Formats: sequence, structure tokens, C-alpha cells
Amino acid sequence: MRKNYDFSKARRNPYARQLKKQVTIRLDGTTISYFKTLAKEVGVPYQTLINLYLGDCASSRRRLNMRWVS
Repeated sequence: MRKNYDFSKARRNPYARQLKKQVTIRLDGTTISYFKTLAKEVGVPYQTLINLYLGDCASSRRRLNMRWVS
């Protein structure tokens, strides 16, 4: 391993911004606590765990079954 590296001709990854997009969502405290606890158990950051869960829901086209009772 070198002591110094020359990054003067380096360039940023042009695809890095396409990989993930930053968004702001509002989640209940109990939801965040649940994912933080689960994340500690499996050793994954909680935001990554939420992303994996939502990605799984999207890829399997899972829908929430909600019915409003009047």
C-alpha cells in the first residue's frame, strides 16, 4: 500500500446519484424504534433496513389492504 495517492486526475462516479435518492418522509416514533431495534439485531443500519423492506414490497407489488369503516 502506498503512503500517498494522486487523485488529481480522478473523477466522480457519474452513476452515484442514480443509485439512491434522498427523500424526507415522516414516520411514527414507534415505527422508527421498531426498525432501529430490528436493525441492531441483524447488524444493518436502520435506514438500510427500511429501504430493503420497502424495496421488497415494491418488487413483489405488495399492497396494503385498507378499508375505511363509516
